[in-house]
Amino acid sequence: MRDKNSGLTPGALFIAAFGAGLLATTAATTAFAADADHGKAVFQTCAACHTDRPDAIGPSLRGVVGRKSASVDGFHYSDAMKRANLTWDEANLRDYLKDPQAKVKGNRMPFGGVSNGTDLDDLVAYLKDYK
Repeated sequence: MRDKNSGLTPGALFIAAFGAGLLATTAATTAFAADADHGKAVFQTCAACHTDRPDAIGPSLRGVVGRKSASVDGFHYSDAMKRANLTWDEANLRDYLKDPQAKVKGNRMPFGGVSNGTDLDDLVAYLKDYK
């Protein structure tokens, strides 16, 4: 039986509605996809302290996603970071990079945070691949 308003069968209505929803979801995902290449450029600010050198000011961030906080061997962490007991997943990284002192009160990182949401998303996307 056809719908009186559209002239479509119920199956065709479902397919049309499903397709429109899928198209809208795909467009939204594409519009909000993080840009890891831009995140690499944002990371250059971090790289001033977070290098692979043994005398670096901050611990290496290579492979940080999925790692426990205060876990890089040989780096002297603040007591606050040792107590934080975080796993650096996307949510924790995003919160910490946005406002380090709010996420881990008393940490020693002299950084005010990344206030631009796009830069923050892109930086986290880059760190996911930074191995």
